[in-house]
Amino acid sequence: MTENLWRPTRRRLADTLLAALAPVAACVVALGALTTWTAFGRAGTPAEIEVVSGRVFLPYGDNRDTAAFFRISNSGDGEDRLLKVASPALEDGIELSRHRTTGGAVAYRDTVESVTVPARGGLTMSPHGLDVTLRAEAGWRAGDLVPFTLHFQRSGAVKVVAVVVRPTEDSL
Repeated sequence: MTENLWRPTRRRLADTLLAALAPVAACVVALGALTTWTAFGRAGTPAEIEVVSGRVFLPYGDNRDTAAFFRISNSGDGEDRLLKVASPALEDGIELSRHRTTGGAVAYRDTVESVTVPARGGLTMSPHGLDVTLRAEAGWRAGDLVPFTLHFQRSGAVKVVAVVVRPTEDSL
């Protein structure tokens, strides 16, 4: 009885080596390209969010509806999104809003789900554009500090304190 053993031949070894070489070569080329991209600073940095200049308008008379404004800067290479704003000092009813006027000088407010903070750029909230609408607590006075947490898609939660100011002050 003759045993039928598999024996490596030059041809079989060469075919096996070529079959293994193709994926290894592809990985080496991809790794080299990524290393070069990173070494020359093309990999970028994630969003780097900083929130400054928080202001809350002191409401008029008995009306407690008001707005807060923040300057948000992003020094990173990736954009981020502001998803929501919260405050432990306020019950609820805090919304991102955009104020607009029509041709007839009629103003209206739209609720905004989220807003983009561009890479290497920023976002400045104002009474004539994007702001945070809220219901003020009774007894607020100019100079009071109100804590807020701004929640970003990539950067997470950023805590900031806003100063209560009169709307007539040049506070932004």
